[in-house]
Amino acid sequence: MKLEILGTRGEIDESALKHRKHSGILVDDALLLDIGEKEYLSRNPSQIVITHLHPDHAFFIIDSAEITVPVYGPESYQGNQVIVQTISDELDLNPFLLHTFPTHHSKKVQSVALVVTRNSSKICYTGDMIWINKEYHSLLKDSDLIITDGSYIRKGGMVRKDKDTGRLYGHNGIPDLIHLFSGLTDLIIFVHFGSWFFKDIPASIQKLGELGKENGVEVLAGYDGMILDTKEL
Repeated sequence: MKLEILGTRGEIDESALKHRKHSGILVDDALLLDIGEKEYLSRNPSQIVITHLHPDHAFFIIDSAEITVPVYGPESYQGNQVIVQTISDELDLNPFLLHTFPTHHSKKVQSVALVVTRNSSKICYTGDMIWINKEYHSLLKDSDLIITDGSYIRKGGMVRKDKDTGRLYGHNGIPDLIHLFSGLTDLIIFVHFGSWFFKDIPASIQKLGELGKENGVEVLAGYDGMILDTKEL
């Protein structure tokens, strides 16, 4: 599979030349995972799958545009000329097979991670997250790569608990996510960067690589326009 990472900036004010756009990953010029920018529609995806209904992953929450191709997500949505169909655990999006499983992230919206397979290639995109329950870890095993949440560099990230429901919400720290995924893939790519990343981008990229070495896995910083081919990994 060929992947193009379209956007790597979180919901923050900071930006840089290669980290300007919000979340989006285009698979084989056809399947779009998250649509954090209206301009991604110009790539003419045949199908769109979103990880959750936050505007930096689903621009249509706060902006209007007609989307005529199928859109799938963890919960239904209708508005601004967009209809989101609730995704099943397994969905045949010929020629792709999609598996989803719940993640911990928001107290208001549901969120899922996406595992996309085509022939012998397998990739996982988690969207924003705190954690994935252990029973789903086997679905990620032997992924060619895992693309995940780079919001916080500090261990523990920023995690809160809703006082009424007890539900955790927020983003985990990059060290914790590397520890989680290091036994499931040989390559982890971080996107959705928070403010920490923009203070010194070269140093931030180096820090990610160092954390990967400490855990025996290759870790890279994604950037807007980054292209990867699973055949070359």
